[in-house]
Amino acid sequence: MTKTIENRGKPVRLVVVNAGVNDPSTTRMLADRIAQKSIEHITGTGKTAVLSVIDLAPLAVDIARAVVAGFPEAKVQSVIETLAGADAVVAATPVYKAGVSGLFKSFIDILDNDLLIAKPVILAATAGTARHAMVADAQMRPLFAFLRTFPVPTSIFAAPEDWGSPELGGRIDRAATELTQFLLSGTSRSIADAAWKGYQHQFAGNAARAERSAADVNFDTDLMKLAAGGTAVERMIVRG
Repeated sequence: MTKTIENRGKPVRLVVVNAGVNDPSTTRMLADRIAQKSIEHITGTGKTAVLSVIDLAPLAVDIARAVVAGFPEAKVQSVIETLAGADAVVAATPVYKAGVSGLFKSFIDILDNDLLIAKPVILAATAGTARHAMVADAQMRPLFAFLRTFPVPTSIFAAPEDWGSPELGGRIDRAATELTQFLLSGTSRSIADAAWKGYQHQFAGNAARAERSAADVNFDTDLMKLAAGGTAVERMIVRG
């Protein structure tokens, strides 16, 4: 679905990475609430917000292929490019066995270490019990610190009992406020512009496909006998 409304100024590109697999997905529901509140704050400053949602579930097989082959094919490369163009990110995962989902981690594993340098990120997680409440801070925060992003101070966690709680809405609003203030500061662009040459750029920012091609990989092995998934990017352009 695409919705376009004109507004002056360069749009702020907000990208959601959703690792929820159910339909409906509580992880996607939480990510949507965070994205909507972030858009409200961003457009409240007079800017235009461009929202892209990357649903990982339809790409699960393609992500697995990329992990095994060592490079992404077209579908995964497309969403990586969408993510590379983000000004800010909402990263949302379900929690399984006291950890982030394997699908979420596998997607992060195939990203260039330089892809998200200095970008602000809201960390979000859902689970069936409050016992997992620390996963966003204990696992996601160091993961995104390794990628040299700026996770905002407030992370979001939702167990079943949280959905009707005003405290959840308060945390979402606080995280969206922090994200917006970071964007308004221009810190991300300043850091990237000033320090870009100092980073390793191990995989050239995933900007170009690896020289290896599908012809170099044997897809007849047991690990590589995987079918392709579906599209994952849904875009909306919203103005305040």
